[in-house]
Amino acid sequence: MSLTGNQAFGAKTAKATLGDLESMLPASPSSDRVCLKLAQILRVRRNEVALLRLDKGSLRFIFPPELRSAGAIPLGGSAVAARTAATRTPLLSNTFMRVKHASLFEAVKLGAEEEDRSLDQMPIQKIMSVPVANSAGHVMGVVQVSRKGLDASLSGADFTTADLVQLEKAAEIVSRMPFMQEGAEI
Repeated sequence: MSLTGNQAFGAKTAKATLGDLESMLPASPSSDRVCLKLAQILRVRRNEVALLRLDKGSLRFIFPPELRSAGAIPLGGSAVAARTAATRTPLLSNTFMRVKHASLFEAVKLGAEEEDRSLDQMPIQKIMSVPVANSAGHVMGVVQVSRKGLDASLSGADFTTADLVQLEKAAEIVSRMPFMQEGAEI
């Protein structure tokens, strides 16, 4: 299969961006910086990235920071993040609004930039959810990237299988970040 010029350029750009993410490792960046880089990689807004870490049998938000005190998601629960962690299976859904899900966290106001404020409380229309696992295969958390909007047509482009692969590769890098290690402060 041959790539068009734009696809080849996009692939080169994606690799460089993932390389940029990996190059952050020695600096021990904050979860905020890493998640902002993930937003750039996957062309979403800050408030469309979530990173959760497994802590005492539950998932706790480490990004966005506004959700750190919002409570925990039980690993045995029905939430998408819990299923992703428990089954170690990635999810890509471009029809997420049609899926019955808890929208509690969608209602939290995030301290977004001015241009993102209108999307703060918009429903998630499209989502990718992947486990973050260490080199031994133990799940450490979950990273989710979404597109929000009033409806699917207003929330942006559909996620592709290539986007999901990119997020899985990013999750491998994120698993080596200090803030994902057991005992690190959330």
